[in-house]
Amino acid sequence: MNVLVWLKRDLRVHDHPALTLAVGIGPVLPVYVVEPELWSEPDASARQWEFVAESLAGLREEMAGVGAPLVVRVGDAVQVLAGLCKRHGIARIVSHAEVGTAWAAARNLRVAGWAQAAGIAWTEVAQTEADAAGMPPQGARLPPALPLPEVQAVAGVEPGLIPTARALRLAPDPCPHRQLGGRARGLELLDRFLAQRGEAYCTTLASPLVAERASSRLSPHLAHGTLSPHEVRLATAARVSERPGGHWRGSLSRFQASLAARQEAVQAQQPEGGEPWPMAPSRETDATRLVAWTQGETGLPFLDACLRYLRATGWLPAPLRAMVASVACWHLALDRDVVGAHLARSFTDYDPALHWPQLRAVAMGPPPRPANPVQLGFDLDPSGAFTRRWLPELVPVPDAVLHEPWRWPEARHLLGHRYPEPVVDFASATRDARTRLRQAQLSAGFAETPGGFTQRSTSRTGARQRDSAQLCLPF
Repeated sequence: MNVLVWLKRDLRVHDHPALTLAVGIGPVLPVYVVEPELWSEPDASARQWEFVAESLAGLREEMAGVGAPLVVRVGDAVQVLAGLCKRHGIARIVSHAEVGTAWAAARNLRVAGWAQAAGIAWTEVAQTEADAAGMPPQGARLPPALPLPEVQAVAGVEPGLIPTARALRLAPDPCPHRQLGGRARGLELLDRFLAQRGEAYCTTLASPLVAERASSRLSPHLAHGTLSPHEVRLATAARVSERPGGHWRGSLSRFQASLAARQEAVQAQQPEGGEPWPMAPSRETDATRLVAWTQGETGLPFLDACLRYLRATGWLPAPLRAMVASVACWHLALDRDVVGAHLARSFTDYDPALHWPQLRAVAMGPPPRPANPVQLGFDLDPSGAFTRRWLPELVPVPDAVLHEPWRWPEARHLLGHRYPEPVVDFASATRDARTRLRQAQLSAGFAETPGGFTQRSTSRTGARQRDSAQLCLPF
């Protein structure tokens, strides 16, 4: 029986349960469907597609190495899958289970309806066998990764071209320091992190100056599946077994906790635990504030530096992701779904299963208070090196007032000219944000206590979703 493997966020050959299952059934046709409608959604961007395209090029070489050319088709998933199944006598489709947006859920329902009507069996499996079994207890032995399969390919299929971002009509999206896609680059990052860069992981996660070098930077590879989470866990466990000295013990333990939190967050979004995010604005958003925030021109220096860095790199450390979202939702009073869609487009490592629950946690609480970009600037960038790098117009401002330049006696020569005045009065915006957050928490069922807010009641699933979302890091 010929079987089609439908690839989505699993762009690899190694440790691939869907491909392994298909190989045991019969000749395999591995297919990636480029869906123009998906790439026109408000959370999609050219920087994401370019990473995917590079990963597909690498995957095509890997697939050829195991005997199965990767087939790429552009179009509606139902139409593409139906045409391939009819043309090549395919009676079964295998794919990995997908957690995504409402659009992806609706598309999957259409595919399921077509498959049932056409008599095509569609089997969805977990991304890794370890994910299907759940997180093992602390200290338990991890199962090995699935071996590289030997594939008998369905013959006579034209591979097809990998389209460009321009061909998909994606808006220009310059990102000069974007990470490059492909499994080879992911493996190189993993090896270097576990051998060299990761020693400082535990102590530098929030630093805008060094987090980029000390973090694993594996998040886009995990988001698009060029590496499986399980093989990263295995490699990390092997490094731990070597008992490295220095700061390695704490850093590797912290990294393992991050991997576990990521898996728990994804599992919390499975059908029994979560629901797709609709990405529909819920209230009116101030257009001037929105443009200022997206362009890094809010007049709040540390916030603007982070936003400009994100635009140029497609990445931010986890604490700074929370900060840019918190200030947008609370101080600037922007619609959370508009904020979420812009950040989704900006992140090369965007993963709907992680992004939207974390945004929900930031926008709905229960944080103790809205993030303070002024204090975070002084705490995380006291010398101003990061802020001045991305805001060169602030080079003349003294360190003592760099993160609140409106206090500088010479501010009149700068603000409103080379650098904008704040789009909101920071002190009053902070007071208003705290008031609105308190109201949101009370209406969401949190009880006010002398020490802050506690949740009166919640489902076990809801608590797992919220806690996992807050813990999960972009590595």
